Amino acid sequence: MSKFIQKLWQEDSGQDIAEYAVMLAVILVLVVGTIRLIGSNANNAFSSVASSIQ
Repeated sequence: MSKFIQKLWQEDSGQDIAEYAVMLAVILVLVVGTIRLIGSNANNAFSSVASSIQ
């Protein structure tokens, strides 16, 4: 039983998965935020151009 607990304590593959999940979450938040920012700015620019044409 003690060998099993020592093996679990020394094994760190679970940490790698958690770190990758956190990095993926941060990247997704940045990408979604950037897309929303660019989308709203592009909408404002197109609306401005369309109103100036009319």
